[in-house]
Amino acid sequence: MNTNKASTVSLLALAAIMTTSLLLADTSMAEEAYDADKYGPQEPIVWTTPTQATFNHPVHTMDAGLECDSCHDGIFAMEQGAAGQAGDFTMKSFKEGKYCGSCHDGNTAFDAATQCASCHSAPEAPIVFTYPVKAVSFDHSTHVKKGGLACETCHKEVFAMKKGTIEEAEQSKTDAVDKREYLEKLHNKYCGTCHDASQAFGYLTRCTVCHIGVKGIDALQGGDQKKEGHGESKH
Repeated sequence: MNTNKASTVSLLALAAIMTTSLLLADTSMAEEAYDADKYGPQEPIVWTTPTQATFNHPVHTMDAGLECDSCHDGIFAMEQGAAGQAGDFTMKSFKEGKYCGSCHDGNTAFDAATQCASCHSAPEAPIVFTYPVKAVSFDHSTHVKKGGLACETCHKEVFAMKKGTIEEAEQSKTDAVDKREYLEKLHNKYCGTCHDASQAFGYLTRCTVCHIGVKGIDALQGGDQKKEGHGESKH
């Protein structure tokens, strides 16, 4: 009886060792199966300018069956960072058939102006504007995740896909009346295209949803100081 038990234990141990060996072998083979020379870098390439975008070589080579010379050197230079340094790696260039737009034209592959989430990801943290007025917050997740909007709903005609575009627009109005008129036109041009009280709440009725003030910005950025008196703070 003890001999049988010992044999059973030995067989189970041998089976476990063989299974582990097979798994390790499969893992090793899977790792060796990817050929970077043939399929390009396995890790995604991430651009940060003019905005964040991600490109995945295996999706185009292994999945779509493209060769390296399908894009290099005719469409993209082989040197790392060359597209970003050229200064024209933009959606405008894509529409003209350059770079990604060579294929992503709506015929060969999906149009670069659609399915934005295939390459771009919305910022997780709220965006805080300080110009032309301070303490204005915008949260992508409220519009994308909760509202179900696609990126191109706003980033096609309303907002440029470039950080700081609104802040870069010079405000020449200093008179209070002129400034108010300028800001009203700014609202109508951007957020007001939807927040007009018909598609979404009117921007004139619920100001504090976006204009959160200095205390709101402090709370948003994790500030934990509370003012006491003048110039005193309590932790």
